[in-house]
Amino acid sequence: MLSTLIFDLDGTLLNTLDDLHKSVCHALKEAGLHTTDKKDTRRYLGNGIKNLIFKSVEQVKPDADETVKTQVLNLFRTYYVAHSLDETAPYEGIHDLLVQCQKKGFYTAIVSNKLDKAVKDLYKAFFINYIDFALGETTHVKRKPAPDMVDEAIRQLSLIHKTNIKKEECLYIGDSEVDLKTAENAGLRCLAVSWGFRDKDWLEECGAKYIANQPEEVLAWIMKISDDSVMIQ
Repeated sequence: MLSTLIFDLDGTLLNTLDDLHKSVCHALKEAGLHTTDKKDTRRYLGNGIKNLIFKSVEQVKPDADETVKTQVLNLFRTYYVAHSLDETAPYEGIHDLLVQCQKKGFYTAIVSNKLDKAVKDLYKAFFINYIDFALGETTHVKRKPAPDMVDEAIRQLSLIHKTNIKKEECLYIGDSEVDLKTAENAGLRCLAVSWGFRDKDWLEECGAKYIANQPEEVLAWIMKISDDSVMIQ
């Protein structure tokens, strides 16, 4: 049976696209570069902010060197930490989903390639009453798709709840190919969601076995996967 749900943040629980895109454009403009379209920001999300910024810079200035990219990255970091809550909000239906998960007694965590400071701020703003723990990108834990963030989340949840959570009890929930790979690397099953930064067709191409198309479907998938795990055992 499943006891633990580990959620991605951007594109899964929170619609952060507008604030991220505005921060990218601000950083590019401050560095004297052209800006990008929101669809490009969406396409580059999922593999950490360094990937987002470097790809954005390369799009508008293919010959940009490491110094320019690092400058834009630092500008982005400063601006985004100050503006990560301007327009960001949970997707419709997420609050009700988390309340139901809490009522059913699931242990819950967030793991995100977003800066840890921003993750903690967003966690406190939206999820502190519903999710047990949140972890963002730090220098101490390898970011996704490495399994380290998931492993650390499971370790922290085990400490919080004074139990020994096994990986077969865990389900990873995310919206991108990075999340699918993270779950695979961590040895967890993955429920993909198609309302975020990747479409259903792309998730299927990337090998997603379970896909929820709206938050209202997630709990049913959780229960089905939990039942499947009993049958597998």
